[in-house]
Amino acid sequence: MAQFTTLTSRVVPLPINDVDTDQIIPARFLKTTDKAGLGASLFADWRYDPDGSPRPDFALNKPEHQGAQILLVGDNFGCGSSREHAPWALKGFGFSAVISSSFADIFCNNALKNGLLPVAVDAATHRTLFELLEEIPHAEFTIDLASQTLALPNGQTATFPIDGFAKTCLLKGTDELGYLLSFESQIEAYEAAH
Repeated sequence: MAQFTTLTSRVVPLPINDVDTDQIIPARFLKTTDKAGLGASLFADWRYDPDGSPRPDFALNKPEHQGAQILLVGDNFGCGSSREHAPWALKGFGFSAVISSSFADIFCNNALKNGLLPVAVDAATHRTLFELLEEIPHAEFTIDLASQTLALPNGQTATFPIDGFAKTCLLKGTDELGYLLSFESQIEAYEAAH
């Protein structure tokens, strides 16, 4: 898993509430256990016409949003089923962080375990972020995981919560198993002593 410390990026606004994991990645794309290529199916029913051509008015298809690593979404993002493919698709598309006023618990846990940072902000800040992007569409936000802060180009900052263990894993660029394996020498010393 890639290490996450700080990220400065343009932002893709998707002001839709209650986006469930079937909208993030439709069920027909879940026949794989491989993460490769899932980014192409992210929001497939919203991004593409029935003939497979991209819808130019959908946020992810707009030229100004290409390469952005932060997705700003409505409230209650990732609700519905618990498919791990949802954060896989978001990461596969190139997102490293998603900002919302709230996330479904299972989505949040799956995201953290797969190196995607869910940034939950209060409702007033959430509104401000969308307003700022309407005013300055190419604005860049900076997320600092160590300080758990989100900095805006206007100088405003907001803090966000994160589970301490998940934060440690992201900062070290390791998953749960990798974290345990980092104590291998101490485990071997304990076993030798006992």
